[in-house]
Amino acid sequence: KSCQKPVDKYIEYDPVIILINAVLCKAQAYRHILFNTKINIHGKLCIFCLLCEAYLRWLQLQDSSQNIDPDDLIRYAKEWDFYRMFGIASLEQTSFLFGIFITLWWMRPEMLKTKSDFILLLKALLLSSYGKLLLIPAVIWEHDYTPLCLAFIKVFVLISNSQAIRVTLNLNRMLPWLAVVFGLILENGVVCLFQKTGWIV
Repeated sequence: KSCQKPVDKYIEYDPVIILINAVLCKAQAYRHILFNTKINIHGKLCIFCLLCEAYLRWLQLQDSSQNIDPDDLIRYAKEWDFYRMFGIASLEQTSFLFGIFITLWWMRPEMLKTKSDFILLLKALLLSSYGKLLLIPAVIWEHDYTPLCLAFIKVFVLISNSQAIRVTLNLNRMLPWLAVVFGLILENGVVCLFQKTGWIV
């Protein structure tokens, strides 16, 4: 009321500008998307990102690259390895999110008091993982630098997750990064544990 200006300047911006600012990981853009828009694609986006990861891992398996006959696409649709890769990707994502929630609850229990706080943070984390969609172009335009591209995509997703935590819970930069790192450690730890027990090859 005192400045006679909108609190959220992105209300007046074109969606393309908002998307560009979100890609640049600007806190104000994340705040606008999370609190002032009615985006309800969190679950669908999560499933699609998991499918992208599973597809990338499935392509990297030697068995799936042995037969390149285009008439054999139906067999590829029935590949059990793809579903196994989807399960592994889901397990990793769940471990990562669990690690973040445990860290934040342990460091600042007052931040996650209610169920709505958990749901808002979960939606923010799922929505901020949109960078995983870049896995598809990285696979399609395969070149010598593909492993480097995949590493950059992973770093970008972690930065986006950190920014989403920061905006949702109104924190400084340190605690979100700590939560993301612990989530990453737990994710890798769970995968290593399953590899040792023989559940994951």
